[in-house]
Amino acid sequence: MADTKTDTDKGDAKEQAGSGLDALRDELVDYLGAQAEHLVEKTGEKLSGLTQQLLDSADNGGGFLTGVGSRLLKGESPLKALVSQKAGDVKDKVVEGAKGLFGKSKGKSDRPKMTNIIEVLDIGQPLRTTYDQWTQYDKFSGFTKGVLSVSQSDEVTSDWKLKVGPSKRGYKAHVQEQIPDQRIVWNSEGPKGTTHGCVTFHELAPELTRVVLVVEYFPAGFFEKTGNIWRAQGRRLRLDFKHFQRYVSFVDPDEVEGWRGEIRDGEVVRSHEEAVEEEQREAGEGEEGEGDEEEYEDEYDDEEEDDEVPDEEGEYEDEYDGDYEDEEEEDEEDEEER
Repeated sequence: MADTKTDTDKGDAKEQAGSGLDALRDELVDYLGAQAEHLVEKTGEKLSGLTQQLLDSADNGGGFLTGVGSRLLKGESPLKALVSQKAGDVKDKVVEGAKGLFGKSKGKSDRPKMTNIIEVLDIGQPLRTTYDQWTQYDKFSGFTKGVLSVSQSDEVTSDWKLKVGPSKRGYKAHVQEQIPDQRIVWNSEGPKGTTHGCVTFHELAPELTRVVLVVEYFPAGFFEKTGNIWRAQGRRLRLDFKHFQRYVSFVDPDEVEGWRGEIRDGEVVRSHEEAVEEEQREAGEGEEGEGDEEEYEDEYDDEEEDDEVPDEEGEYEDEYDGDYEDEEEEDEEDEEER
């Protein structure tokens, strides 16, 4: 009787355990099903949003869709094309925001923002040596860090490759005015900015020259305008100007030969050869003038010597004594006659 009851209890326990596992399994299945439905709904919403975005892009001119299509035609995978085009759109939005930050505001003029750079240095070299060294543009890359290379098309036009930080830019410069030993005025244009500059040379002493550099810089582009906030271009120009001072201070004045031509209104009015020939002619005339002055002084000295009466005291005394004796003899004769 006891054994029968025990078997009955064990059977009930097994049934209860089996029903519990079944219930747990059913709950797990329901949970997984609910999660799957939620995932499907979420994925569907994303797909719907992406589809709507593509449709909106197509309605607005198809910018995003056209960009993706062009990338697919170039051989990119669909995933890479979508990611690249999306990154490009984000960059465009950032640039547009930056344009709003740096662009014009109400009440201000349409002129672009200008940076004024003024530097003054005194160099312990003669005026001509300092000026001639400045005209040697092709040597700037050898002692500066911002100038990578300079190539001259003619006496007026030159191409400059510059570096400011990690950025490399090219500019085409045009000389508007150039007067030897006095001043040089130029304009430069490039895809990322323009400049208007002037450098003047002033003789403080035979072996001391003052150089005044004035530059107006108009940045163009996002990176140039950002760098202009921190005055990166001005610091680069200031450091290279000091490198010029260091370089010129140690050169031999006899070894420096600059361009001595003259430019007015962007045109050469006197070539280098004409200027050198004129300077040599003036130097020769100066030497001839000094020689003529010495000859004139010699002739003047000779004339003074000729005009001078010989100071021979003996002759004067003899003539005077003879005249005096004759007068005494005449006086004695007169007295005897009386």
